[in-house]
Amino acid sequence: MADGNMTMTYSAIVRDKDGRKIVRVKFERMGKGVMEVAEGILPDCKIISQNGYTAEEVTGLEEYLRGNLDDFMSKAKVISNPLKWL
Repeated sequence: MADGNMTMTYSAIVRDKDGRKIVRVKFERMGKGVMEVAEGILPDCKIISQNGYTAEEVTGLEEYLRGNLDDFMSKAKVISNPLKWL
């Protein structure tokens, strides 16, 4: 059982092996003495790898990604271009 605290991070816009523009999203939490990680990909809104999450939790994370897709993509665009930081 996780301790209830989860951290989410996301990447800038990058290209996958097929040249598609994607954003990687990672969810992390401390489980029973071990870090549990789920990694998702946008704009697909799919969890592509995970350890320690139940099927129901993975479904919930994918729903969260779908519900916040536009926000994540716009934030990823900002960090993709360092000139916008100024």
